[in-house]
Amino acid sequence: MFEDEMIFEDDLSGDDIVFEGDADLSGGAFFPDDALFNGMPTFVMLFFVIVIGIFLFSIFKGISTWSKNEQSPRLSVKAKITGKRTNVQRHGGHAHEHHHSHTSTTYYVTFQFESTDRSEFTVSGSEYGKLAEGDEGMLTFQGTRFLDFQRNLSEEHTDA
Repeated sequence: MFEDEMIFEDDLSGDDIVFEGDADLSGGAFFPDDALFNGMPTFVMLFFVIVIGIFLFSIFKGISTWSKNEQSPRLSVKAKITGKRTNVQRHGGHAHEHHHSHTSTTYYVTFQFESTDRSEFTVSGSEYGKLAEGDEGMLTFQGTRFLDFQRNLSEEHTDA
């Protein structure tokens, strides 16, 4: 009998075929018995499950925040602007030997209420430009959503 020859024998039960012989069926060009290659499909699948999970979590969190804001009453309260800040994020990438970059800016304004509680709201760029620290007036908001700020005109800041 040759070394690489396989012998087919019926299993004692008579149902299954059993391979016997000295033929080496493991190994090969990509080393399928290597733990790295055996674990790679699991790693890739786990990576995609995590990415999709983060994506779905973000969507559900956004919908949840929107829903809570919609169910909250619209409130108008006296408030004073105590702070302003921005968050600038730069995004860049390469495509076909061209470098693309753009920035996005998020604008925040902090309001202090008569009760000395403070809340920070995200506002549009144009609204951010209209507001100044120290301004007092009526803040209208719904949940965590900024709606409007009407400055008190009788208490204009005068430096003269």
